[in-house]
Amino acid sequence: MKHSVLVTKRIYPEAFAYLREHVDVEYHDSETSYSPDELLQRLKGKDGTVSQLTDHFTAEVINALPKLRVIANVAVGFDNIDLEAATKRNVIVTNTPGVLTETTADFAFALLMAAARRIAEADRFLRAGRWREWNVDLLCGHDVYGSTLGLIGMGRIGQSVARRGRGFQMRLLYHDATRQDSQSEKELGIEFVPLETLLRESDYISLHVPLLPETEKLIGAGELSQMKKTAVLVNTSRGPVVDEQALAEALANGTIAAAGLDVFEREPEVEPKLLKLENVVLAPHIASASTETRKKMCRMAAENAVAALEGRRPENLVNTSLG
Repeated sequence: MKHSVLVTKRIYPEAFAYLREHVDVEYHDSETSYSPDELLQRLKGKDGTVSQLTDHFTAEVINALPKLRVIANVAVGFDNIDLEAATKRNVIVTNTPGVLTETTADFAFALLMAAARRIAEADRFLRAGRWREWNVDLLCGHDVYGSTLGLIGMGRIGQSVARRGRGFQMRLLYHDATRQDSQSEKELGIEFVPLETLLRESDYISLHVPLLPETEKLIGAGELSQMKKTAVLVNTSRGPVVDEQALAEALANGTIAAAGLDVFEREPEVEPKLLKLENVVLAPHIASASTETRKKMCRMAAENAVAALEGRRPENLVNTSLG
């Protein structure tokens, strides 16, 4: 008898086909997530699930599912899962790192460029019929080439953004809980500095940290006040890393120049003040959204789920103590 797996939301067909070869699948072919109650009901009796970041696996949910053996998340982050509760219950949790690194780094740099050069604002300006003639100071932004880029978090994505910064001859500062070895710093051309130094000296700051208790609201009013008035903040990590209300106020009063945001504190809600500002580029959590990458993420999650249910160690095991 095959194991049973719930796919909580639409995935790419290739991943669904792979699952059907190996397990019995209940497939929620929808762009809309299950409600918490629906999710719990659908998971009853299931051995595993291929989930997405909109599915919330609290301790209460996990403890109510005695048969559940694996949660295969289609994401790098897993802050939607109570990892401690899962580990206590011997429920394997997996994610999809690596395959989205370059795609996300591309998008982070795209947000940086768009905010720096006011591209979204210029697009709105033109479409509204407000362009009358060329002017020497029309929608002037700030140069990226030769400026200073501060990276908070130096994991896979942070390193890839650093490589892009090198192509623009940028000075590269970074801060992380764990410092890179000297050889890696030399190869990437990065300089480790205290957070205060990074905030004070960077023209552009890009966030690449996981959402943890110690990173929640890592960037708030105090940190924003230390940044240059010409600085641009980019966030493609997790929304709660930034205090959205404080950021909106900083953008409105000129504490910093601009921001580029792909993630938000209460997705899909966005701080209303941000929506009214011209100097912020907003995107609906699409940093990894290239067709090629999203296909790979779905397939990887499917392979993780099957490996766990077949008694093999999944390649992308998060709670490694269970491996």
